[in-house]
Amino acid sequence: MNASNAPAFSAPVSPSLDSPVPLPVREVLPWAVFIGLILLIAIYFVGAEQGATSIFSGMYVHEFVHDGRHLLGFPCH
Repeated sequence: MNASNAPAFSAPVSPSLDSPVPLPVREVLPWAVFIGLILLIAIYFVGAEQGATSIFSGMYVHEFVHDGRHLLGFPCH
């Protein structure tokens, strides 16, 4: 390849720094509350769904989340 056929490389262009986009709290808050409730329900089923506080009778939920219970450090035996 001679110099006349060589591809022209330009200097790297630095991206323009835009200001951060503000997130309206009114749009984020309902999703944050919803996700928080889902997480609380999940923690309840993994950590406390057995014995006197159980919603469902039997050991079905306990056996379903058994490995997750040990992974999160909840004692169950």
